[in-house]
Amino acid sequence: MTESGPRDSFPTGNAGGAITNPAPRPAAAPLDAAEILAAVGEVAYDWRIDSDELLWSGNAGKALLIPDIAAISSGRAYAQLLEAENAQARFDIVAKSDKRDDGHGVAYEIQYRIRPDPASETKLWVEDSGRWFAGPDGRPARAQGVLRVINERYEHERRLTFLARHDGLTGELNRHHLSEALEDTIDEALRFRSSCGFLLVGIDNLARINESYGFDIADQVIAAVAKRLRSRMRGKDTLGRFSGNKFGLVLRDCTPDDMAVAAERMLAAVRDEMVPTSAGPISVTVTIGGVTAPRHARSVAEVLARAQESLDAAKVRHRGSFQAYRPNVEREAMRRDNVRATDEIVAALNERRIFLAYETVAAAADRQPAFYECLMRIRRTDGSLIAANDIVPVAERLGLVRLLDFRVLELVIDEMAAAPTLQTSFNVSPASTTDPDWWAGLGSLLRQKAGVAERLTVEITESAAIQDIDETRGFVTRVKDLGCRIAIDDFGAGYTSFRNLRKLGVDVVKIDGAFVQHIMRSDDDRAFVRTLIDLAKCLKLKTVAEWVQDEAAAQTLAAWGCDYLQGALLGLAATDRPWLASLAKAI
Repeated sequence: MTESGPRDSFPTGNAGGAITNPAPRPAAAPLDAAEILAAVGEVAYDWRIDSDELLWSGNAGKALLIPDIAAISSGRAYAQLLEAENAQARFDIVAKSDKRDDGHGVAYEIQYRIRPDPASETKLWVEDSGRWFAGPDGRPARAQGVLRVINERYEHERRLTFLARHDGLTGELNRHHLSEALEDTIDEALRFRSSCGFLLVGIDNLARINESYGFDIADQVIAAVAKRLRSRMRGKDTLGRFSGNKFGLVLRDCTPDDMAVAAERMLAAVRDEMVPTSAGPISVTVTIGGVTAPRHARSVAEVLARAQESLDAAKVRHRGSFQAYRPNVEREAMRRDNVRATDEIVAALNERRIFLAYETVAAAADRQPAFYECLMRIRRTDGSLIAANDIVPVAERLGLVRLLDFRVLELVIDEMAAAPTLQTSFNVSPASTTDPDWWAGLGSLLRQKAGVAERLTVEITESAAIQDIDETRGFVTRVKDLGCRIAIDDFGAGYTSFRNLRKLGVDVVKIDGAFVQHIMRSDDDRAFVRTLIDLAKCLKLKTVAEWVQDEAAAQTLAAWGCDYLQGALLGLAATDRPWLASLAKAI
């Protein structure tokens, strides 16, 4: 058959089925269906199922790359072109359909791949859609439809499907599907009472490679490491990209000894040869942390957490090494404590069980209160109190200190707004000094409460200040621009240089009480504290001596020129508002 199907079904156009530069025709002329099909790249067919006769529109040969369209003039002949991997073909979806024709036909749609010419390697993905119509017996007797070649769309969809499961740079599984593979492997190990392993592989110094060569070279390194890891893994294991510089390797049927052997194999695979890049060869190493399951972890979350912990420990010990997870009773106890502390802090915030204690800072000359340091306290559900020193280090480690800082800020501002003459100070953690939300909160509260800023002193510790002098200087400037004063707390503990102290531009230095408390017994502490006071005088800064415990120390500090005193001699922090007592006496 050299022409397509019945002429009453499909106008054929020219002999090749391709319509080029069609001649103009009157507006009332009938549409040429073959011309339209050719223009949009579709092929129509009419399949007489009872006789297996298959009729095609005139553009079929060109669109489907079939030299002789007569070769597929039957359904059986066309089926011979289908690739073996097609799970379903038109015959299955039509002839084996369990649907019923209600008189309007039954729609179908399917995608499959064909090889038009057995002598060629060319393959086409086609979308086949149409309707079948039932005969007198209710079974499919005729099908009419349209084929469209969808190679580009199929490749695009296939690429999207691949990227949904795999990392675009390395081609390995992404983190989500790596975790799924790990979960399946753990379940299998639990079910069959076997053992499996997980290796977390981190590329060492990738940030330095980024900085030295650029991100494109770093990407080449990541891709090369992935290939090397894959080349040394067993066929039954699974590799995936865990994060930017980390890979995860799921090891099935793996004992602790097997895991150690696998880790050493991976270390050598990366370490033994330089990685070639477009910028030249680069020496690369990896560090590996591993954990066996279910021996040391019984869930994906536990495996990942303990593998990360082992990787961190290996980096501390020696980069380019492997460390397996080992249980640690003290570490597990600390984690349980962290969980309890987190719950307690969050509950205290939600239940408004955070409040302030106040400690007097008095003038050294006449012992009159100058301002009050506001210190955080948390009331437990049983009524007992937790001091700031007991909770802040934990909150900093758990990333909750900024929430506490903001609550303290709210409480301090409220107290000052209620007492128009009250002057206070409060501590802020290093984490909050760079937190945009804390800054926004400080600015907003000070704008709402006029007259508070000039009575407020913000304290930062010296150890935090000297970590990044330029960043701290920016913090100081911003606070002072809002109208507040800045104090360095625990001054002397970090041994800030004269130049740095002058550069910071603070208003007050609070001398660390660890030195102040022994000035009457230690010549070294006496010399050190007096030197700090003299240094502050040179820079025209006010000084506060902390932990002043007796009258002799107070008089000595005053004689040296210290401006303010704070400590047990003047009264330790208490929840009662000491300025109210002063006002009552005045009345």
